[in-house]
Amino acid sequence: MKRWLLGEFKSPERLREAARALRSRGFTQLDALTPFPVEGIDEVLELKPSRLPLLGLVAGVSGAIGAYVVQWFTQAVDWPLNVGARPLHSGPAYIPITFETAVLASASALFFGVFFTCGLPRVTHPFFDVESFRSASIDGFWVAVAVEDDAGVDAADAALRELGAAQVARVEEGA
Repeated sequence: MKRWLLGEFKSPERLREAARALRSRGFTQLDALTPFPVEGIDEVLELKPSRLPLLGLVAGVSGAIGAYVVQWFTQAVDWPLNVGARPLHSGPAYIPITFETAVLASASALFFGVFFTCGLPRVTHPFFDVESFRSASIDGFWVAVAVEDDAGVDAADAALRELGAAQVARVEEGA
């Protein structure tokens, strides 16, 4: 069963300072939930760079190569038609389909990659059961601390209150 402590802060600066302080106190499983992107929070949370750009590149290049090979094979190898003494392999004629297939493959891979990395489709999250968490989409800046045991819950609760959280909420998955 997963457990979190949510602490609300009134400004992005206070959120960033609190996350930095929590990290220095040994809390490593942190997340920030804000109504808009907060500059510098990625470095504080030590988020790993996304691998989605690499996925998009690999899928796009694979789609382009696949489209080009299919066109070449069908026109020059499988069913060669000599029309007006034109060459069987004409690369410039394959450019539009190759480009479109690369875009389609890349976009599809990125769509499903985001779906997978975000853990979707997830209809609801336990945070949404906290009534005051609605401010996360308006004007509240929340930090979530994932904890393992009761001692971690007490330590995180004390740390959040000491750092000036306007309110602290305990959340358990399945509760």
